[in-house]
Amino acid sequence: MTALKHPQILLASSLADGEVLFLGAAGWERDHAGARVARDKDEASAMEAFGKAEIAANRVVDVYLADVEVGSNGVPTPLHYREKMRIKGPSVRLDLGKQASGGA
Repeated sequence: MTALKHPQILLASSLADGEVLFLGAAGWERDHAGARVARDKDEASAMEAFGKAEIAANRVVDVYLADVEVGSNGVPTPLHYREKMRIKGPSVRLDLGKQASGGA
C-alpha cells in the first residue's frame, strides 16, 4: 500500500446529461461532498478501473482522478482550478447548474 501525495477523488461526465459526477461509496454522486476518497495508490487504481468499466458500459466519459484535501467535516475539496470550477457548474451562466440551486 503506497500512500498518495494528496488524496484523490474520481470525476466523470454523465453521458445522459453531461453533468459532472463523482464516484461515491455506492456509485456515482452529483455532489462532491459524497465522493469516495482514495488515500493510497491501490485504492486510486481500483477507482480508476471502475471508471474505465463505466466508460465501456457507455454510462460516463472523461473519467480521471483529481487531487483533493479533506476538510475536518470529511468533505473533499479539489486542489486545482479545473475541478473547483467543475463542482460549481457552468461558469458562463450563473442561473444554471449547481450554483443556481445554491450548491458549491
